[in-house]
Amino acid sequence: MSLEDWAENARDRFERDGLTTGVYGAVQELWQGGLGVLGRHVYNYGTHVYERDWDVLLVLDTCRPDVLAEVADDYDFLADYDPEADVLNSVGSRSPEWIDKTFDPESAAGPELADTAYVSANPHTRDVPEFEELYLLDEVWKYGWNPDFGTVPPENVTDRAIDVHRTHDPEHLIVHFMQPHSPYRSLVQDHPDWFSLDVGLDNPEQRPEMVIWERLRTNRISRAELWAAYRDNLRWVLDSVEELLRNMDADNVVITSDHGEAFGEWWYYGHTSTAPIPVLKRVPWAETTATDTGEYEPELDAASVRVDDDEVEDKLRNLGYV
Repeated sequence: MSLEDWAENARDRFERDGLTTGVYGAVQELWQGGLGVLGRHVYNYGTHVYERDWDVLLVLDTCRPDVLAEVADDYDFLADYDPEADVLNSVGSRSPEWIDKTFDPESAAGPELADTAYVSANPHTRDVPEFEELYLLDEVWKYGWNPDFGTVPPENVTDRAIDVHRTHDPEHLIVHFMQPHSPYRSLVQDHPDWFSLDVGLDNPEQRPEMVIWERLRTNRISRAELWAAYRDNLRWVLDSVEELLRNMDADNVVITSDHGEAFGEWWYYGHTSTAPIPVLKRVPWAETTATDTGEYEPELDAASVRVDDDEVEDKLRNLGYV
């Protein structure tokens, strides 16, 4: 965000929320931007996923270790998950940073990219530095978008991951789900006006006047209510992961995330910058296995879809990246 954008946002807050709350929000946003500059130019850290052993990497966008621990007992494949030990410091604080660093041919991934299939619901696939280096890139977000939720449902990603694994059996498979990242399905159902669900499709509309993190910062929604919605989105994707693990063969499957999510820790909300703070950098590293029972046949076929830059921007805006 440029200083000009920041000043415009500050003026809008003053008009909407009054001087005191507006100043608070403007200073807080400036703080987040400053942490992003720190992460880009001064200090950053993280372990590259290709420095670890895995056959299939399941990336749950914005998943924190603590929220995964809250639901772990409900899923057999997470029964032994330890949020203190089974963790990793991510190379990114946002999806574009993680994707750029993870698939950089000059990084630890270099020799492995030719044997890696990447199935992704995240529109930041355009940040893959050299996509032709990959064995396969399936951009599910281009054809699996659901305007009722303003995102790609996890079921669509699972369909494509099963098909890719059975058809191509790549040495490495990375499956990038959008959940538990917002939009949160429970809040979409109760407050559809908080989201731009049709963005990038037939009826593009502007970003909501107040994004969910501004609602949290100004106490228009409680942390408990927002956390519950976040956790519900995690259950949504884990139910689909459970299906995936029953329909592929892999000895070493890892459930992780590209980055975390801040709910006010470090005076930070969401994940809008490359801030090198623990709540954004610390992600799960939960190991399990998968066995293909053959009980499910995928229904969603890949589609060759050309999406123009404006539509990509609209989808990213709906997910809170722009």
